[in-house]
Amino acid sequence: MPRFSVIVPAYQVQAYLHECLESVLSQSYPDLELIAVDDCSPDACGAVIDEFAARDPRVRVVHLPENTGLGRARNAGIERATGDYLVFLDGDDTLTPDALLAVADRLKETGDPDVLVYDYARTYWSGETVRNRVAAELTERGPAPFRLDDRPGLLNLLMVAWNKAYRREFVQRAGLTFPPGYYEDTPWTYPALMTAESIATLDRVCVHYRQRRSGCILRTTSERHFDVFDQYDRVFAFVDERPELARWRPVLFRRMVDHLVTVYTRRERLPRGSRAAFLRRARAHYRRHRAPGAPVTARARVHHTLVRFGLHRTYRALRLTAALCRRTARLTGRLLRALRRVALRGHYRFQRLLPLRTDQALFTAHAGRGGDPGALESAVRDLAPHIRTAWAAAPEHHHTLAPGTRRLVPGTAAHWTALARSAYLVTDTENEPGLVKRKGQILVRAQRGTPLGHEGLDLRERPAAARDSDLARLLQDVDRWDYVVTADRHSTLTWERVHPGRYTTLEYGRPRTDRFQKASGADVAALRESLGVPKGAVAILYAPAHRDHLRTRPRLLDPERVVRRLGPRFVVLALGPARGPHDAPPGGASGRVLDVTGHPDVASLCLASDALVTDFSPLMFDYAGLDRPVVLHTEGREAYEAVHGLYFDPRTFPPGAVACDEDELIDIFASGHWCGARSARLRAAFRDRFCAHDDGRAAERVVRRVFLGETAVPPVVPLEERRPAPSAAAAVPDARSLVAPPPRQTAGLVTVTDGS
Repeated sequence: MPRFSVIVPAYQVQAYLHECLESVLSQSYPDLELIAVDDCSPDACGAVIDEFAARDPRVRVVHLPENTGLGRARNAGIERATGDYLVFLDGDDTLTPDALLAVADRLKETGDPDVLVYDYARTYWSGETVRNRVAAELTERGPAPFRLDDRPGLLNLLMVAWNKAYRREFVQRAGLTFPPGYYEDTPWTYPALMTAESIATLDRVCVHYRQRRSGCILRTTSERHFDVFDQYDRVFAFVDERPELARWRPVLFRRMVDHLVTVYTRRERLPRGSRAAFLRRARAHYRRHRAPGAPVTARARVHHTLVRFGLHRTYRALRLTAALCRRTARLTGRLLRALRRVALRGHYRFQRLLPLRTDQALFTAHAGRGGDPGALESAVRDLAPHIRTAWAAAPEHHHTLAPGTRRLVPGTAAHWTALARSAYLVTDTENEPGLVKRKGQILVRAQRGTPLGHEGLDLRERPAAARDSDLARLLQDVDRWDYVVTADRHSTLTWERVHPGRYTTLEYGRPRTDRFQKASGADVAALRESLGVPKGAVAILYAPAHRDHLRTRPRLLDPERVVRRLGPRFVVLALGPARGPHDAPPGGASGRVLDVTGHPDVASLCLASDALVTDFSPLMFDYAGLDRPVVLHTEGREAYEAVHGLYFDPRTFPPGAVACDEDELIDIFASGHWCGARSARLRAAFRDRFCAHDDGRAAERVVRRVFLGETAVPPVVPLEERRPAPSAAAAVPDARSLVAPPPRQTAGLVTVTDGS
């Protein structure tokens, strides 16, 4: 008897069925049977299923003699299921990696409930992935399992069968079956949740719900959308037969009206001329099943009124009026934006006629984060107080700026005034389109990282990585640069070749890492507390390189599995590329995977962590200056190198231990190799090559040279005399053995003490 019976009905999904079945059979939890039901599909679905059955004995094939519809096809799969739990998956959807493992673990934790509800994400043909908008209902905090009375908010979720695992004995006992027709999930999911004696949730995306451009039932114009009325009749009949469920009638009534409004307002569902008839039937159902008492929002009240009185013409008039208002607003907005652009252009031309303000500097940073410009701005205020500083950043980033700094919103008149009249412009991003560099203005460019993947002109041979890069505009920007701040000799040689220009290179180090040499143990402890890192824990900062050549975010590492295997002492700070508001966060609900993607200060994350795990991110060069362990996770190296290119293979000159896959990474931390003597030796050599100038005074050197005009800048502090901020784990008695002490360098020799 397998743990899971995964039931996949297939009808005209030949283009997606292979990916669907593969997502099931490749699960890391193999104790399953896959029941694939060919619903007499006229395409190649049956042949695809037979091919999978021939290669994997876990696949059981059902060929139906005639097309019965999605509900009946699922019933055929249920009749043949032998697993403890039933899991439904449509033939064009997929399970996420390790989904069944997470489901199995949660079932075990909660004592095998009747129903386990998990999350899903919509995946679009464009590559965008958007998580369920009401995922908060799936939080795992609080007692589990529970009954629906304890968590009635679960009824706000999309009422589908494929975001739940059902105990097969419960399904048989409750007599649950799928009815024929469209919207067959409705009479299944509501009764299942209402009658389940025990329910649990899993706050994890387990299903990718494909949003097809065409061919989807919900985008098919058909009279069969009228089936929704019969399905709700079945739901209320189920409730009427069980008086103990009568308390759910108000909620079901509200959900029914919302559903009917959705079908009515989707223009692609109902055939032309049938909308009035649909609304008349909706009015009849409203009166038949009316059960007031459930809360309704103000907007929903309008829709309920339209359904209650069958106001088809009123709805059409409101829709036309709203469309007219939207069109008018769009045209008005375009006109106002055009007038604003003309006015700002004229304002900028006028400001360029006025004298430069030699006591003013304007700073800009990528994505509003401080980085090198932030460190330079702080040094200017300390060393050159006669220069007034201003920041150009979006309003949502203003809270990250230092107090007392003038804040400007990009694109405003004040911003263009500062661009025209500031004597110093400091940035680590592309210049503002339309910028005209005036005589006497000094533009300082701070590169955002040490180049590992190809950059600048080298991207001509890497079109996938270059994507929409405008190299002609890049060279125009380079011609405006006066100074370029670089970190090391490798960076200097690379940037001067891929960004050829007449600028002066200042190989002074990374100003953004000055904090690493100045922060104290108390500062580190405060940062860890603000992030929620438990005392005594070993915090691993996971920061993979951004695969900007891909539309979707590849899953190279499962942080939740890592902390589960390593034990309660370890936590992971997961730092990734910016996500949309509804994208699924990394990890699960253990509380030991902390999503820090939106954190405004990467330097603070480095200080708060005890080790870095990365692949090809330039952050490894910054982090090495902290003299804390770095572990490379190089899975997917061939694909990354093919797309981005590598100036050198970090595996041949690594900053620490190297793992080729997730299991090897876990072993490196479990065995202590991440902080052993060999890792310390590799880190010392890496620091010597790439962190020679990172002594905490890089920003001071830049300010004295550029802003104060001094030619003799402070000398570099030797590596053996530097004292970077201590790791918090090293200060905890029971964790002291986890962190290797830094190597001592004397007279060119390296003496290493193994922390174990």
